[in-house]
Amino acid sequence: MVENKEISALFHLIDDPDEEVYSTVSTRLISFGKGIIPNLENLWENTHSEDVQERIETIIHKLHFRELTEEFIYWKNGSCDLLKGALLAARYHYPDMQEAGAMQEIEKLRRNIWLELNNYLTPLEQINVITSILYNYYKQKGVEISYNQPEDFLITKTLETKKGNAISNGILYLILCDLLDIPVKATSIPRQFILGYFDPQYQYLNPVGHSAEKINFFIDPLNGNIYSHKDVENYFKRIAVSPSATYFRQLSNKRIIAFLLEELSKCFDTDRNRYKMDELTSLAKLIEE
Repeated sequence: MVENKEISALFHLIDDPDEEVYSTVSTRLISFGKGIIPNLENLWENTHSEDVQERIETIIHKLHFRELTEEFIYWKNGSCDLLKGALLAARYHYPDMQEAGAMQEIEKLRRNIWLELNNYLTPLEQINVITSILYNYYKQKGVEISYNQPEDFLITKTLETKKGNAISNGILYLILCDLLDIPVKATSIPRQFILGYFDPQYQYLNPVGHSAEKINFFIDPLNGNIYSHKDVENYFKRIAVSPSATYFRQLSNKRIIAFLLEELSKCFDTDRNRYKMDELTSLAKLIEE
């Protein structure tokens, strides 16, 4: 953006000790939109005061967050594509990231799986193909959820490092199944991110049937393990929860991304990063409004 007299004047006021003045300056700079970010970055590079640099970083972050909020609004009112939603969530942590690499990795995975599929495979055989390529050939690893590792929640890092937790691995698994027209969806089973193979024929013939009856079997995205209905019944007994029909309903893409943002927010539960927790929580609420 061409630096005019107003922008130059605002830049000179960034170091004003009066918080009210700084707040006014910050609000005005943010109103210029993301086009002013290169100017702010140039100012940061030519500033020796760490306090002023921190203020500039805060303004840049607010500009990125405002743009991301607008993109999430557009996403939730549009296609709600799961891959796009996951990439937007990753952009919160890496605002300058390039999406092309992630898209290429997913296409490579999709093609490798597609080459091994055919119309004569049973649902279980289909899932065994996906699991074998993703976890054995591709070497995707699952790690337990740790709120000290925000990168484990982000699909770009999950693809780059071949390592993710149940949520990021699960989203990757769901994206691949969607691209391959395989009816795997996320379920609402409590305290877990477990996928289910939803029998399309059963859903067509019995649209009002019990949700659990629509699922052939369950898949753990952490490692690709298959669970039967008996396994899930035993899990409910272990956690002392009654297996209500609502727990077997498939999650929408909006709910999946909102859940991802809620869980990611827990990585920033410190005084220094509490604003990030609040921002991610607000994005999750925005999606589900």
